Amino acid sequence: MSDDVAPSPDRPLQHDSSRPPRWVPRVLVMGAVAVFVAAWTWSALGQLSTIFVYLLISFFVALALEPIVVWLVRHGWRRGVAAGTALFGSVIVAVVVLAMFGNLFVQQLVQLVESLPSLYASVRQWAESTFDVTWPPSDELLTQLLDEYGTDVASGTIAVGATIVGFVFAALTIGLVTYYLMAAGPQFRVAVCRWLTPDRQTEVLRLWEITQVKVSDFISSRIVLAALSAAFTAVFLVIMGTPYALPLALFTGVVSQFVPTIGTYIGGALPVAVALTSQGLPQALGVLAFIIAYQQLENLYFSPKVSARALEMNPAVSFVAVLAFGAVFGALGAFLALPIAATIQAVGNTYLQRHELVDSDMLRDPVPDPDTPRGGRRERNRRAAREAARTVDERQADGLD
Repeated sequence: MSDDVAPSPDRPLQHDSSRPPRWVPRVLVMGAVAVFVAAWTWSALGQLSTIFVYLLISFFVALALEPIVVWLVRHGWRRGVAAGTALFGSVIVAVVVLAMFGNLFVQQLVQLVESLPSLYASVRQWAESTFDVTWPPSDELLTQLLDEYGTDVASGTIAVGATIVGFVFAALTIGLVTYYLMAAGPQFRVAVCRWLTPDRQTEVLRLWEITQVKVSDFISSRIVLAALSAAFTAVFLVIMGTPYALPLALFTGVVSQFVPTIGTYIGGALPVAVALTSQGLPQALGVLAFIIAYQQLENLYFSPKVSARALEMNPAVSFVAVLAFGAVFGALGAFLALPIAATIQAVGNTYLQRHELVDSDMLRDPVPDPDTPRGGRRERNRRAAREAARTVDERQADGLD
């Protein structure tokens, strides 16, 4: 008699625990495919991040040049011709400015390099006579530096060449995309809005207009800050007697405002180099001290005031936005931080609901007590007048006058 028991027709067949379920291989294959697709997508997005940055720059450049294109179109220009004129006109202006100041910068850099041996000799003589130390001659020091850092300099030169090629490619890509965005103009917005409902179309167009206004305000605020920097720098350089005062001031103002993060150092390096090569070390240190002092004045007063007025942002918010975007996205993030943050704030003010404030002393400053003694000649005169008036009233009330 066999020990095997035949399954009952009313009882379902139990799964054999020694074999995996049939769905396990399919789930494993699907999971492996999902992981592979996710890894490939993440890698592709990482490689396309540069393209996204180029598109973002092109979009903001197109918004900044849009008022010029619209003005030309209103005066009878075709849209494509107006877009090309605005784009190439701005490029030509930038090239002319770079050519003018670049020639001056190269000349001063050559003079600075030529003056380094004599400057090192004077510093060496002063150090040996003051501290009784021996410094190597300039020829020996140069040979030692070439032996130690010659390979690094060569590799750095190759890296600079690759950076220049990459910059040219990026500039061409951004310029081409910017031209297409400006030439398309309303047609591009039409193509976007055709995929949206009428309500969504209104919201998108409103956001588009807000972004364009904020970018224009950002450009205007940069121009105002550049003009202030150029004016103050020109006055100081004229007082110091530094040659090329006006072009140096214009270079400092433009570069310090339109080159993110390192623009201040680049803009201030050229006046310091000119003062060092043409006047001497004391004048160069004076120009350097002025550049540092003005930068602090601009950071603490001019820039927060102008940015808050042009972009309607709190000065602390604008400062933190620049730090945050610069830390996450680098120099580009620092440059685009203010228009992006202002756009986000404007969108929030447009779509977020605001409520009535409760009555609380924590929401306002206390009112000064007129009887509280305070410093200042004007305040003392006011207190004396109030005391005299109170005395006259008391004497009249007592019938003494």
